[in-house]
Amino acid sequence: MKRFNSIKKYGDFQKVYKTGKSYANRLLIMYVMRTGEETDTRIGISVSKKVGNSVVRHHITRLLRESYRLNKDMVKTGLDIVVVARAAAKDSNFRQIESAYLHLCGLHNILENRSEKN
Repeated sequence: MKRFNSIKKYGDFQKVYKTGKSYANRLLIMYVMRTGEETDTRIGISVSKKVGNSVVRHHITRLLRESYRLNKDMVKTGLDIVVVARAAAKDSNFRQIESAYLHLCGLHNILENRSEKN
């Protein structure tokens, strides 16, 4: 199974928090920072203990990672994205998480036009 490029270091998360632009909805907060390079997009996922126990947090992380993986080809490259789950996310299913993720991608204007790719 091929892994995607992700943000793991504390300093990288802090840089996106400080210099990136953020939008939020009921379930998620998304910070986006342009890296300047046209390399692969990196994603970082943060789910705090306020959301739930480790089983719940890991479940939400898996749902967010899958939402990113399925829609990766629609997102522009050269970005660092940090997604923070809110407490309301613990009662959500995959469709709601994916919808919230795509909604925030649209607000950030990081979705590519499908007509350009064809």
